[in-house]
Amino acid sequence: MANNNGVSAAFGLAGALVGAMAAGAAAGVAAERFAVRRRRRPGDPYADEPFGALPYDSAQIVTADGVDLYVETVDADGEPDLTVIFVHGFALDMGTWHFQRRVFTGSDEPRVRMVFYDQPGHGKSAPRPDGNYTIDQLADSLAEIIRKVAPEGPLVLAGHSMGGMTLMALAERYPDLVLDRVVGTALVSTSAGHLDDVALGFPPIVAWLRGAVTPTLTRVLRWQPSMAERGRRSGSDLAYLLTKRYGFGTPDPSPSLVEYVEHMNEGTKVEVIAGYLSTLSEHDRYAALEAFADLETLVVCGDLDLLTPVEHTREIAKLLPKAALLEVPDGGHCTLMEHADAVNDALAELFRRAALVAEGRRPESAAKRSEAAAAKQRRGWARRAGEQQRKALDRILRRKGA
Repeated sequence: MANNNGVSAAFGLAGALVGAMAAGAAAGVAAERFAVRRRRRPGDPYADEPFGALPYDSAQIVTADGVDLYVETVDADGEPDLTVIFVHGFALDMGTWHFQRRVFTGSDEPRVRMVFYDQPGHGKSAPRPDGNYTIDQLADSLAEIIRKVAPEGPLVLAGHSMGGMTLMALAERYPDLVLDRVVGTALVSTSAGHLDDVALGFPPIVAWLRGAVTPTLTRVLRWQPSMAERGRRSGSDLAYLLTKRYGFGTPDPSPSLVEYVEHMNEGTKVEVIAGYLSTLSEHDRYAALEAFADLETLVVCGDLDLLTPVEHTREIAKLLPKAALLEVPDGGHCTLMEHADAVNDALAELFRRAALVAEGRRPESAAKRSEAAAAKQRRGWARRAGEQQRKALDRILRRKGA
């Protein structure tokens, strides 16, 4: 049973998948299994929430590098001011953005068209045939989605966790695309690097142990996925507890919300998880942040995030001094769901600022600005001419009075 618990611990939440198992973190949590209560409790605000079932205007498959990616689009009411592309994190899917999708559907001032997709091997998107995944490949997939689904108009890119890393890789690999099209970015609960140093809420020695064990564990997950899947199913209560611990900062989050995040975790196959571990540990894209320096940017993190700690967010903010920084009290790694109102308010302000930038980029806006400048100049000339006429009249009157 201990072995199964260790395996199930690996699937508690994206970034803790291997760390908790390799470090034996499950041992301390397993004793709490008896306390898990999955029943919908009275007062659960999300007991009837339609997670994973929000409507869309179109759905399509975009093939990027031989991988079929599932994409959903929610159109704006009228001509959109912006297209916002939402990019989810590791071992999750597009449902991570549930509350943002719900709030910004049909929004105006600005009007936003929204694009959601599942990363390779996640949700309804196909896995890579070779089983190898890199963040660079994720950037290529995003670039292809932009070409196929949002080929023109201003863009805002929003990335959570590994989704934020995808945005950094896009800036690194496609700088002209970012320069020409992107007017705003949201980096939510993410990191620019040094993820191997994250101790997951345990003493620092745990991070070292995780780094030492991860390569071996990755090989086991690749070659013995059925064993890991069996352990995953048998330890579902433990997975729930780990999802709660690593996904949320509040002591008593909605059970329905925790279960939905756990459901997304469980939907990611063991082989896919193993395929991503190396690229996540190697992620180092501090230099890529320079591409966002002059964009409207929002940086968000929960102050109790154990997977991409708030210190990582502060490092990003230091490198992007013009960015708006939101540290959410009692927020965990899934703070965009746990504290959706605070995150949505900040996103709404980002979209508003980005729309103003986009308006300034449009040719018709440039013409309007030129006409406005010309009109202002004409008013200035008229004002100065009027002043000259008044002065001349005053001189005539003074002479007559003399």
